[in-house]
Amino acid sequence: MRIILLGPPGAGKGTQAVLICKHFGIPHISTGEMLREQVSSGSELGRQVKSLLDAGELVSDQLVMKVLEDRLLRPDCAAGYLLDGVPRTVVQAEILKGFLGASKTALTRVVQLEVPEQVLLDRIRHRGGAGSRSDDTAEVAAKRLQVYWAQTAPVAEFYRNEGLLRQVDGVGTVEEVSARILAAVGG
Repeated sequence: MRIILLGPPGAGKGTQAVLICKHFGIPHISTGEMLREQVSSGSELGRQVKSLLDAGELVSDQLVMKVLEDRLLRPDCAAGYLLDGVPRTVVQAEILKGFLGASKTALTRVVQLEVPEQVLLDRIRHRGGAGSRSDDTAEVAAKRLQVYWAQTAPVAEFYRNEGLLRQVDGVGTVEEVSARILAAVGG
């Protein structure tokens, strides 16, 4: 299983990714988590990533894809993986398509979680608090949603044209949404 999980900030991708990966026994590749690890490292690259994340901006396509390609070449990805948070742009989707073609592998399915914007904003506000991410403020959340609709939402159309996209209602209990995702990917 090679799955991409798409959806706006607050859609529940991280929660669902963990459950889906456990079900299939595949690694959860969270580009957001990999970038946050860079931030916590305190390196120059980490400081650059932090300033972009704090502003609700996206990290460059080339940087994200280099990090991702290196990760996908690790042995634990040989039997499959779930991508969470990438590709975020059509350029990234095209780079990934080229990488997969060169690797003679293909995606199984792309799942897009559909959640109304007000629900997304409420979820992001509620996950704030002690120990929250630096990008979980109302102002930054609104900016992240604007960036998502402008730059990331077209990725769904790219995968629809590839015949891989399945849209899943992301509102409901964690278990209800997980069951919908499993049905969409054939698991």
